[in-house]
Amino acid sequence: MSNHSASCWTSLPTLQLQSHFAQLPGHLYTRMEPTPLPDPRLVSANVKVAEQLGIDPCSLQPDLLASLMGGHELPEQAAPLAMKYAGHQFGVYNPQLGDGRGLLLGELAVPQADGSEQLWDLHLKGAGQTPYSRMGDGRAVLRSSLREYLIGEALTYLNIPSTRALALCVNSQQVVRERLEPGATIIRVSRSHVRFGHFEHLYYSRQHDDLKVLADYCLERWYPQCRDAEKPYLAMFKAISQASAHTVAGWIAYGFLHGVMNTDNMSILGETFDHGPFAFIDRWKENAVYNHTDREGRYAFDKQPDVMHWNLSALAQALTPIIDVEDLKAELENFPDYYQQAYLKRMRERLGLAFEDEGDSELLRRWRALLNMNEVDFNPLYRALAEGQSEQDGQPVIDRAALQAFRDQLGEPSQSLWLDSWLKDYEARLTLESRNAAKRQAAMLAVNPVYILRTRVTDQLISEAEKGNFQPVQDWLQVLQNPFEQHHGIADELRWAPDSKQLTMLSCSS
Repeated sequence: MSNHSASCWTSLPTLQLQSHFAQLPGHLYTRMEPTPLPDPRLVSANVKVAEQLGIDPCSLQPDLLASLMGGHELPEQAAPLAMKYAGHQFGVYNPQLGDGRGLLLGELAVPQADGSEQLWDLHLKGAGQTPYSRMGDGRAVLRSSLREYLIGEALTYLNIPSTRALALCVNSQQVVRERLEPGATIIRVSRSHVRFGHFEHLYYSRQHDDLKVLADYCLERWYPQCRDAEKPYLAMFKAISQASAHTVAGWIAYGFLHGVMNTDNMSILGETFDHGPFAFIDRWKENAVYNHTDREGRYAFDKQPDVMHWNLSALAQALTPIIDVEDLKAELENFPDYYQQAYLKRMRERLGLAFEDEGDSELLRRWRALLNMNEVDFNPLYRALAEGQSEQDGQPVIDRAALQAFRDQLGEPSQSLWLDSWLKDYEARLTLESRNAAKRQAAMLAVNPVYILRTRVTDQLISEAEKGNFQPVQDWLQVLQNPFEQHHGIADELRWAPDSKQLTMLSCSS
């Protein structure tokens, strides 16, 4: 929901951008214009994001958006730039990174209800070659752009922080990836495009004075609450750590696999950032890997909390010129607790547990082990658990009939483990709750989605969009922005995992 009234809205033709990042030291970016694209056509505009940005949705005229996203006509006072950063890729430091196919167009000041303004970055992805393209063509394809456009909404409406996109546009340029594909662009929207890798670049290139300048910029713009702390930079690092823990806890709770958690893909706001070979895992599989280049499983699903901790240690190393090493070490030791608290909170919500109990960690461990042992299609299972909430003689009971479809998937000994052990312990745990079954059910249905963005869905949408049929993209945009409701016209089979348990391998250009 937007935080301002329609009377404050601006329109797309009169959009005025500011250039705050361009006030930082010049070696952190390169000013340049996008390379215009032929025949840009609008695939979809995101009304919800427009409202968040204070843009009148009625002003999102397809021709104007296409001209903007094709690099032909930029907003007033736009000063496009490609950011320079570095980062650890699969654990190895790479200094030769930066915006290789995207340009920060500028920042949009959005009025808030309290009279203040909030700055939002507008970033054109697929804008052409930059000095940081590393032999790449600087373009994006419809396949990856469509996936990023939709996953931002899927995560946001599951209350998992993520960048989003204002619009998706296709063009007539053919781009070579695994095959010849139609080119595309999105306007990525975030409050910040600063990555862990920005600080790593300044640290390893020994530009420590400018590292402090960047840290001050981040404090002022995104972490003003830390400025009055006894140790402001340490307080900011703590806030980044907590935000990152919150996000990765959401990933694990809902079965999201980022796929390529390099430090240059980590946002200082803890947002899900640079969506590439991502997936919502169809069936619970702790060691699931969808990125075909991740041969050693560094970024496997269950390793994501540990990888986030490692990435924060890389950021901490980069901050040693301005934060005491012992303070950083002590703060890093807190991350597992931040993560565990955030994870337990998300899982309690999914299972309808309003109160904390010391036995919850073990109950959840056994739950995950059961899901993993049987590679269960778990997201619909949560809905079934919600629908099965009932009472008998004043005691919580799970209606077994609601779970019959899942019971049939389980062979022995899983049926015994499921029915005779875990489910009975879950019912016993529910006796500690004060809410009745109806209230608990309502709360569970509000956090357990009917639909998730499965790979089978994106594959189908990509196929249709490449044929010029964009309506399914718009239909699924509405679904993902209302994932807890049943939607007419959406094939029921898309709620479920494919019959095959074979993982679909994806590439970074996915």
